[in-house]
Amino acid sequence: MKSEHVREAVKALFKEGKRKKEIARFLKIDIKTVRTILDEEQSTPKSRKDKIIVDYDLLKNLHERCDGYAQRMHEILTEEHKVHIGYSTLTRLLQEYGIGKQPEQRNQRYPDVPGAEMQHDTSVYTVKFGQKRRKVVCSGLYLRFCKMRYVKFYVRFNRFMMKCFFHEALTFFGYTAKTCIIDNTNLAVLYGTGERAVFNPEMLAFAKKYGFQWKAHRIRLANRKAGKERNFFTLETNFFPGRSFADIDDLNRKAFDWATRRFASRPQSKTRLIPRELFEQEKPYLVKLPAYIEPPYQEHKRGVDPYGYVAFDGNYYWVPIKAKGKLSVIEYEKSISIYHNHKKLESYPLPPWDVKNEKFAPPGVAAPFQAPRSRKYGCKEEEKQLRQMGEVCCAYLDYIQSTACKIPQKPKFIRELYRLAKKMSRSLFLKTIERAFKYQVSAIASIERIAEQLIMHEMQELPEIPLSNQYENRKAYQEGRFSAEADLRRYRGLIEGQEDG
Repeated sequence: MKSEHVREAVKALFKEGKRKKEIARFLKIDIKTVRTILDEEQSTPKSRKDKIIVDYDLLKNLHERCDGYAQRMHEILTEEHKVHIGYSTLTRLLQEYGIGKQPEQRNQRYPDVPGAEMQHDTSVYTVKFGQKRRKVVCSGLYLRFCKMRYVKFYVRFNRFMMKCFFHEALTFFGYTAKTCIIDNTNLAVLYGTGERAVFNPEMLAFAKKYGFQWKAHRIRLANRKAGKERNFFTLETNFFPGRSFADIDDLNRKAFDWATRRFASRPQSKTRLIPRELFEQEKPYLVKLPAYIEPPYQEHKRGVDPYGYVAFDGNYYWVPIKAKGKLSVIEYEKSISIYHNHKKLESYPLPPWDVKNEKFAPPGVAAPFQAPRSRKYGCKEEEKQLRQMGEVCCAYLDYIQSTACKIPQKPKFIRELYRLAKKMSRSLFLKTIERAFKYQVSAIASIERIAEQLIMHEMQELPEIPLSNQYENRKAYQEGRFSAEADLRRYRGLIEGQEDG
């Protein structure tokens, strides 16, 4: 298909009296192309005689009557109005008429007004900690006018963590903008989207305490918070490259330094303005936070076992007194407090996210020797002893710990495997594990049957030992053939006495 200016040039040259070959040589196009363009100009378009025209008002009324279901509209057109058209033709007409289609809204430019707006969003990243990789959630807050930002990474991110993040970020700034632009996340939105979004009452009360309001942008309008999206792009291109992290705490320390000091002191690429200096100019327009705002918390009801332990988030915390009934565990972002009848019993800092199944007691207080009743028993020592037996055991344990193995309780299986290893010789156990790994056997009963089969196979391969009757000719054997008869007179007297009685 030639462009429109080429087609116009062909038509103009032909009207001036130029021949078709001359036009083709002058414009450096094929002669057939020239003929095709001129034939289109001279020929009249053909019109279909069997074309069916459906009235716009009829389709509009049917669309409202059928609640937008085109299949039902097609049935009514065919049966009631005797309009026999294909279903694809009906859908094409609906698209051409624009019936049932929302008018497209164009993006708008929103001015940067001091103190008017901040933006929040989350993004998932896979970060390498040492030799392991783990998915983390990055939560970011962005002040639109001054371009200041605050980022933090979480292993899990829920509504409580969202409130903790806002408290930490806004407390650090000391100020807040009047409006926070978010996407339609269910952490803040109860139902609806965009301008029709209804926010959760809990989150509305939380925002009121800090002095800002929530606002959700329209679906598929990520440019409404383009500054926050740009922040994630800057993380990927400027923060992560060339940095290594020992754990998530190390990651957050470096992210805090990068966002609040290094990046805040860097001139912006286009305006060459420094966010930290702009923030000082924007402070009079922002909402200043009160001197003290109670940090977010959530309450949990827990029982205490006979040994004085309270279970929370996979760990066990000791309380000093024997309390009856349920205890209240108040969870903060980095600590918990245990209450009984409005009396504080103990407080504990929360351990790192990967610490589970551990006991905690107050410093300087001797906790009971007994373990909590519901404490899960691990398999670290058993696994260590098994791995020391050889490479076959290491490979088999790696298979058991992988996602390809679907056994439900892997620590229990490893403990039973260690007990089985203590019941047989080392060589037999290694041969059994080698065959179990080859066929990916993950049941203790099946492993025991493999060991039995190996024992039977080895017994069949033993050489036959010839038997001899020469021991019968030995002197010791001849002397032991005969022995003195036992004296049973005592027992006979007892038997006769019972019969007389």
